[in-house]
Amino acid sequence: MSAASYTIQGREVSLPVEVRKATNAAAMYAVPTAALQALLPGEAFDVVDIGGGQSQLILGLIDYQDNDLGDYAEVAVIAFVRPRGAPEAEAGSFILHLPVDQAFTCEAGCTIWGFPKSVEKIDYTYDDDSVRGRLEMAGKHVFTLRLPRGGEPDDTSVNPGVGYTYIEGVPHQTPMTTGGGAVLNPSGPAAELELGDHPIADGLRSLGLPGAPLLTTWTPHLSGSFGTPEKL
Repeated sequence: MSAASYTIQGREVSLPVEVRKATNAAAMYAVPTAALQALLPGEAFDVVDIGGGQSQLILGLIDYQDNDLGDYAEVAVIAFVRPRGAPEAEAGSFILHLPVDQAFTCEAGCTIWGFPKSVEKIDYTYDDDSVRGRLEMAGKHVFTLRLPRGGEPDDTSVNPGVGYTYIEGVPHQTPMTTGGGAVLNPSGPAAELELGDHPIADGLRSLGLPGAPLLTTWTPHLSGSFGTPEKL
């Protein structure tokens, strides 16, 4: 990850940005590839088909506690893609929506990596064995997601990866790492997804949601880094 720095709201942000402490509850769904492709902006990326015309979609509830960009709540809607015309390229994440609840991380994420961040109303409620996240945008309910949480992961190694974005309409890739491990299908209540009346909710309905996820994960000690974006 090459060194770079940006000035955001009068503060210098040096890359890579480090995440030292966070939690993440997530649900992975199998959705129709063609329908998910239709939700991607632009034409630079192809959704990864996992077989049978199906692709993976992740809904994540991330609670950052110690991060170079602050302590904030974030909701992620993520697909997995490859650059179009490059079937041998590494599959990576493409974030469709990334609402946050603070302005600094919003501007930093949009400016540096082209993440589709916006400042929205996010409420997290923690029970002994679950976390509930409710997202509202423009005064409308987008979705409420309740996921099980608990336990400790067996593997806490750091894994490299890549994220794909557009920066001012130009496709880029960003090296990133994720550490802390995840508990697969933690014990607790079954995942519950309630969709609201926002257009993003309609997009999720077009994928066949709500429905039972393939799996759920709980990452109690999330760490990671986001490097310098590179033009494709």
